[in-house]
Amino acid sequence: MSEPVIKSRQVQKHVNGISTEVVCTEFSNYIFIVLTQYGKIGTLISVIPDSQSKDISTQSFSTKVLLGKDEPLTHVCAKNLATFVSQEAGNRPVLLGLALKDSSIDAIKQIKEIIKSVKFGRK
Repeated sequence: MSEPVIKSRQVQKHVNGISTEVVCTEFSNYIFIVLTQYGKIGTLISVIPDSQSKDISTQSFSTKVLLGKDEPLTHVCAKNLATFVSQEAGNRPVLLGLALKDSSIDAIKQIKEIIKSVKFGRK
């Protein structure tokens, strides 16, 4: 039996009392993550590793809002939530859909832990 070409996992948990859905889909060349508390994709952000360095401490990432509000907080949230996913997945770019009612530091930490519960394989 062969593995599916596209791997996808979905988790729903409560973050500070708000139902939060996390959908992670792994393609061969990138990871697509939707984090929603509204039931829709929301702002779409591209998170791309700037270098192929294996040293996590020197790795930097570029973020670009493709669709939705382009605000500084959006870039901060995207980098915080997506960089470890990229590193876990062999430095693949991440496409992140973000629709959050609560984007407090505490909520972002909880959401990050939910994402970490989804394992990504290296290619």
